[in-house]
Amino acid sequence: MPALPENLIVYERGWLSSNNLLCLGDTPALIDTGHVKHAKDTVRQLGTALGGRPLAGIAHTHLHSDHCGGTGALQAAWPGARTWVPELSLAHVQAWDEDALTFGGTAQRCARFTAQHALVPGQTVRLGDFDWQIHAAPGHDALAVLLFEPTHGVLMAGDAMWEHGVGVIFPHIEGSDGFDTFADTLSLIEQIDPAVVVPGHGAVFNRSTGAIAAAIARARARIDQFNANPAAHALYAAKVLIKYQMMDVESMAHADFERWLDQAPALHTLHQQHRPDMDWRDWLAHILAPMFGKGVLRRDGTLVRDGV
Repeated sequence: MPALPENLIVYERGWLSSNNLLCLGDTPALIDTGHVKHAKDTVRQLGTALGGRPLAGIAHTHLHSDHCGGTGALQAAWPGARTWVPELSLAHVQAWDEDALTFGGTAQRCARFTAQHALVPGQTVRLGDFDWQIHAAPGHDALAVLLFEPTHGVLMAGDAMWEHGVGVIFPHIEGSDGFDTFADTLSLIEQIDPAVVVPGHGAVFNRSTGAIAAAIARARARIDQFNANPAAHALYAAKVLIKYQMMDVESMAHADFERWLDQAPALHTLHQQHRPDMDWRDWLAHILAPMFGKGVLRRDGTLVRDGV
């Protein structure tokens, strides 16, 4: 892993939970809190790192359930912690509007939490020992932000950029020009020119090895593919949503699995974007067959299970 200042600690969490960045100092803060399934582990890890000091702040790059699911548990453990969310998400959190927060549309779960403060693009926020610049980062999520610490060149990218691959472009599913805004955010990252990127998922990577430039080039190529063939994005997104659900629950009875598929509004939208010529059930079979065939999902008696 590329070197970071000793008072910045990255917890690389895999793919159900996002990475977390702990900013130590007089007012310790955590950026992104992972999935609710791992919330107890997040609290435990932070308690060890903090050594009895209270967590003073919680901030989020965006409010998908894998980035904010641990926030409620952190607030319960450290009730004095101040919580920041992207400016345009603040009202949705305060009203706990699950549709506006996308939990309803994707049929995902997230523990309820509160927020008092907005991350406003163009301003800075003090997290740990550093002042972090706030930049709007639409694309993967229309309301997302980047957090950039200019002294050491550290970028907390959320899902605006990974080293390998591109996340689902949710604004496109909702009918906007998410592909183009994602490309604009990549251009913004080039302008910021970070030395180190902490992605939402996957390992930290840096400029000195050429990894950041390579990641941007790969992401642009993928977006070009989606622009040329939007149905390919719909296919990709459908598989991601199903896999994500199964990573969370691990197993479901066949009837419950079918019910979840039927009740996920985003999947119905993706059906229309991918293969509107197919019957819903036929389309689901078309999506699921390769997932079972490759071991991404498994059938075990009366259960559907998460695979590799």
